[in-house]
Parts: sequence; structure tokens; C-alpha cells
Amino acid sequence: MADAKGRAKYYTLMEDLKKNILSGVIKPGERIPSENELSANYAVSRHTVRKALSILENEGFVVAEHGRGTFCMGRIKQNTKSNNIAVITTYISDYIFPRLIQGIDSVLTKEGYSIILKNTGNLQKMEAKSLEDILTKNVDGLIIEPSRSEVYCKHYNLYRMLDDLEIPYVFVQGIYPQFMNKPHILMDDVEGGYLLARYLIELGHKDIIGIFKVDDYQGKARHKGYVKALQEALIPYDPDKVIWFQTEDRENKPLVGMKQIVQSGIKFDSIQCYNDQIAYKLMQYLNKLGIRVPEDVSITGYDNSILAETASVKLTTIAHPKERFGELAAKLLLEKIAGVSEEDSKVERLLKPELIIRDSCMKRES
Repeated sequence: MADAKGRAKYYTLMEDLKKNILSGVIKPGERIPSENELSANYAVSRHTVRKALSILENEGFVVAEHGRGTFCMGRIKQNTKSNNIAVITTYISDYIFPRLIQGIDSVLTKEGYSIILKNTGNLQKMEAKSLEDILTKNVDGLIIEPSRSEVYCKHYNLYRMLDDLEIPYVFVQGIYPQFMNKPHILMDDVEGGYLLARYLIELGHKDIIGIFKVDDYQGKARHKGYVKALQEALIPYDPDKVIWFQTEDRENKPLVGMKQIVQSGIKFDSIQCYNDQIAYKLMQYLNKLGIRVPEDVSITGYDNSILAETASVKLTTIAHPKERFGELAAKLLLEKIAGVSEEDSKVERLLKPELIIRDSCMKRES
């Protein structure tokens, strides 16, 4: 028999019990409800309950004691090295992510490690599921790009379990506000946003549209840099010239926001985009309106992706050290596995941005 989602009922029960164990609802040493209780609560047969509990016992989550019942084992710290490293990123197959993963792999492979790779689609619920799965496996460490890193992490308990099991982890590209004391490799995105805005201002631009992502660390940081450059140039900050978007509306909101600005008649002479993907799409949109880049409007991207070089007008952007990012994350994790202290660490933690000037920006006459 299957549930409404087509999953076997024993599997649904097993997943639910596992979730309760991992979340701390069922604590180590606590007795699991009896077969009869589980059978009644989940409206399944005792055979289904036994099958679910058997899987949990094989995975080390519970132990059956004859005559007493089944008890939560919690997780036991591993004593043997697995040579497995988990890597969780928001995406895998496009944009900058393949090269970042290559950087991680180049360091770990050389040291004899294998990678368990997962992606979340930048969704915290998928990140939680990935962490739950990792906690069932024997891994020596974890590199993770957090999902929607400006949104409060709701699965803090899973990271606490990693701490309890002494499984080191390193955040890369972003970090949750409540984890700033944890090991991380970040880019100085405040400086990156500042360099782009300052360059536009130096070219004579005063009406700069800013497009930023509100639910991740990078977006908020790049916006701070944008604001800093405006303040230095004594250009008033205008919230009507800033478009914010989230993960779920990233395909449409920047373009819709730009259409509203164009239709409303708000004056603008340049656009500072969150990344190259958005800049690339906006150039296509502006071209359809007969607005020329850079003759009429200057535009910048971020990340120096392949799009920056293949666009009809090559993009001014910020270089993203993709492979190096991955290499540093891997080296930092290896230090943590080896017990290297923060004081003795030799890994660079905050990468400096580099402005790449191309054809998409033009000087304006004052």
C-alpha cells in the first residue's frame, strides 16, 4: 500500500520517525511508541510498523530491547575515517557552480577523499532533507552553501547534531546570521557592490538602478556596497530605484520591476545588477525597447560568468574566483578535520573582488 504521494506506507512512517529523532522530538534513550500505538496513530498494519522500525534499526537510529520495547539511539560519533566529504550547494549544473565544485574536488581527490554531492535548489526545506540524509551516512566533514542565507535558519538542530557528532563543516559563499562564528569562506561582496557603483559614478552616472536579491547574504552585502558608493558621492538613495527579488521570483521580478520603472518614467542612466544572469536578460529587454547598451544606458553584472563574455555587449562585472573559492573551502575543511586551530589556520577567509571593465558601460557627459 502507498500513501497519497505514492510512497510505501512503511517508508512514510520510517521518514516521520527519523525526522522526529533528528529534530530532537524523540530524544536519545527515549522509548519509541509501541507497535500497537504506531499502528493506531498512522493507520497502518503492525507488519508495516515492524518494517519501518527494522530500517531505522539497521541505520543505527533505534535499538530493540527484548521485553522492553524500541529505544532511540541518537547518533554515535564515528571513530573510523570514511574518506567521504559531503558537499551541499544551492545548484549544481549551471552558472558558476560546476567550476566551484571542481575546485573542491581538485583538493579533496588529491587527499584521497570522495565527494557525496547534493543540491537544494536554494530551498531550506531541501537543505534540511540533505542534512538529514548526511547524518545517516559516515562522513568526515561537510562543505555547504546555505540556502536563502539571509532568512533565519529553521533547522538549527541539524547543525547542532553535526557539532555533537564532531563532524566539521564549512560554509561557502554565504552564511546564516546565527552561524557567523562557524568556519566560512566568503567573498567581500560589500566591496564588490561598492566597486561597481563607484565605477558607474566615476563615469558620470547619477541615476543608478540597483537590482539585488533580498534573501541571501550576497544580495544584502552587494546592496550595502551600492549604498556606500552613493553616500560617498553625495547622491541621495532612492528606494524607487532599487528592485528587490527573492529566490522564487528570480526569473520574473527583476524584469517586471524594470518594466515598471521604464513605464513610470523614472529617470535612470545605468543599472547595477545582482549577477550576470540578470544583466544578460535586461540587455535583451532594453534592446527590444530600442534602448542601447551602453550608448543610452550602462549596465553591470557580477560573477564574471560565461554570460559576461558571450553577451552581445560584453559585461562589466566582478570576477568570481570560482575554482579558488572551492579550493579554499576544501583546504579549510581539511584543516578542521586535522584539528588545526583558528589561530594556526593559513586559509584565506574573505576574498577580495576584482572589477572587470568591458563594453557595457560608457562615460556620460556632465
